[in-house]
Amino acid sequence: MYTQRNDTPRRGLLRRGRFAIVLIALIAMLAVAAVAACGGGDGDDEKQTLVFSDLNWTSAQIQNRIAQYIVEMGYDYPTDVVLGATLPLFQGLRRGDTHVTMEIWLPNQDEAWNEALAAGEVVSLGTSLGSDWQSAFVIPAYLQEQYPDLDSIEDLKDDQYKALFASAETGGKARLVSCVIGWSCEVVNAAQIEGYGLGDHVEIIAPGDGAALNADLIGAYEKGDPWLGYQWGTNEPALVLDLVRLEEPEYTDECWFTTKACAYEDATILIAVHPDVVANAPDVVAMLRAWTFDVTKYRVVAAWFNDNAGADANDAALWWLSANEDVWSTWVTEEAADKIRAALDDGEIPAGWPEAS
Repeated sequence: MYTQRNDTPRRGLLRRGRFAIVLIALIAMLAVAAVAACGGGDGDDEKQTLVFSDLNWTSAQIQNRIAQYIVEMGYDYPTDVVLGATLPLFQGLRRGDTHVTMEIWLPNQDEAWNEALAAGEVVSLGTSLGSDWQSAFVIPAYLQEQYPDLDSIEDLKDDQYKALFASAETGGKARLVSCVIGWSCEVVNAAQIEGYGLGDHVEIIAPGDGAALNADLIGAYEKGDPWLGYQWGTNEPALVLDLVRLEEPEYTDECWFTTKACAYEDATILIAVHPDVVANAPDVVAMLRAWTFDVTKYRVVAAWFNDNAGADANDAALWWLSANEDVWSTWVTEEAADKIRAALDDGEIPAGWPEAS
């Protein structure tokens, strides 16, 4: 007669044994994932992806492309970009959504910058471009030659000059082309107009992007028309056109942090990173601390752009890197310089560069 053997205890032991094996394997996989997420290990594929704040103006994007090339080809870090305007991208840097911003403009961002610095959310690595002027009250030089008495922001309260700049969309007020929505200067310019008592005399026009701002000025300049608006020293039109800033009261801290009824202080332009980069990519931090891409160097790039219609920031970065090894090689280690040089010779393109628009 067949007698069923009671092997329930044995099956329970087997099940518990299998469960223990699965549990140990799961713990091991989680540990490996945690190490990779923290940037640990020796493999290049485990290095942190460095996300650049792709501010929507030319100088910032060219600096990004140069830095990305160096970081990917010289130091083997993956890179990426997030396109946007000043204010949202700065909040992204504070949160760690982006890791590197090549142009922090002060005093435009003074309040948010000081707050983030005090909270330990950002780290300054030095300057890029250096110092630069900016103004919301720029006109073509030929216009001041035609109207010599038009030399101050107070003149915009004069009916003669309001009519000079007025358009069908401004209801008799002077048309002032200000900053792109989302740029820090958009808020500053509006505060200045209020502080100067120009609200009844000036109508602010917000361009869709930096290219639209420049096209508006260049279109007026080519026709010899009146134009009033915002520009800065390293922007392409300011580098190639003859422009004049209307006189304003001089900058003071007291004015700037209250009414803003005074001129911009010449900007200090900083490189900033999220603190994670200092811990996870010290070699990249050392390279950015050595960065010397100043206004003089950028002026050469702007001239190259002017002579190469259809070129974009990717093209400009490749041209500049190929022509200026004596500059960028001083920022990097010898090993990184060799790798960058080889990549340029082979025509390699960083995977993190956005596609040309």
